[in-house]
Amino acid sequence: MKTSIKFLVGAVLAASALTAIPAQAEESPWVIRVRAVYLDFAQKSDAFTLPTLIGPVAIPADAITINKKTIPDIDVEYFWTKEFSTELVLTYPQTQDVTITVPSLGPVALGSFKHLPPTLTAKWNFMPDSAFRPYVGIGVNLTLISSVNLAVPAVTGVVASPIPLDLSSSSVGFAGQAGFDFKVADHWFLNLDVKYVQLGSDVKAGGATLTKVKLDPWLLGGGVGYRF
Repeated sequence: MKTSIKFLVGAVLAASALTAIPAQAEESPWVIRVRAVYLDFAQKSDAFTLPTLIGPVAIPADAITINKKTIPDIDVEYFWTKEFSTELVLTYPQTQDVTITVPSLGPVALGSFKHLPPTLTAKWNFMPDSAFRPYVGIGVNLTLISSVNLAVPAVTGVVASPIPLDLSSSSVGFAGQAGFDFKVADHWFLNLDVKYVQLGSDVKAGGATLTKVKLDPWLLGGGVGYRF
């Protein structure tokens, strides 16, 4: 009996040890990253007609431009398996300046707006146990547009008074990404990441749509990650 008890206790302890070893070696499913991201917009817009004192002025395609800039982002990733994970990318509302190129007048500042672009992707991680860990992902972007302060300014002899402009309040589109993590120490990684996001909006005046813009930015990011 004593021998059986000793054997049972020994088996339980051995089983506990065997299950504990992988748990200690296994990485946490949670990763957090901080990146600097450069926004490079596509700058696509439809041609439209602008009413002025001298008559309708034809505005050519791609006349509306949004400033490119570098922004911070933070992302949280959860690994469901070694290879499959989901990632939520967040930042705070970003201010963008808008310019339009009007024939015979040149570039004209229209004002600014803010956008908040959370992005959720599903990722496949190719080499999860190596120091170099490449991945690809697809998902969806939801951009919320706010604080719209846009208007065609008054121009002597052309526009009598400013023409207020508005934008769609949100945009939903495809998001794709590719990149890699490189392990530099326990828990710590360097990260390079490229994303493509579909982002568009209607530009309106007096409730009527003047033109549609397609910004579709590339997001080029680099930063550090920590795996708990």
